[in-house]
Amino acid sequence: MGSAFESIARGLNEAISHAQGADVAVKVYRPRTVDVSALRQEMGMTQEQFAARFGFSVSTLRHWERGDRSPNGASLVLLNVIQHAPEAVTAALG
Repeated sequence: MGSAFESIARGLNEAISHAQGADVAVKVYRPRTVDVSALRQEMGMTQEQFAARFGFSVSTLRHWERGDRSPNGASLVLLNVIQHAPEAVTAALG
């Protein structure tokens, strides 16, 4: 357990230092923005179909498409994967 604990502790300390603005060797992943409406239309799906297939609520999808809100966090990551490998998402969701 010693080496696992040390690895976790080191990672947490690096994350704290990074959050505080210190220059640490971390790779920050910033997902690209996705034009949700264009993606859905390219896939030939209605809003209801797209939302049901990938687990979004229809109201959230509508907000994204209107520009009232922007996807972020895990939703933005998922949309990037859908954009580049929709079959992988479909297979993973069963």
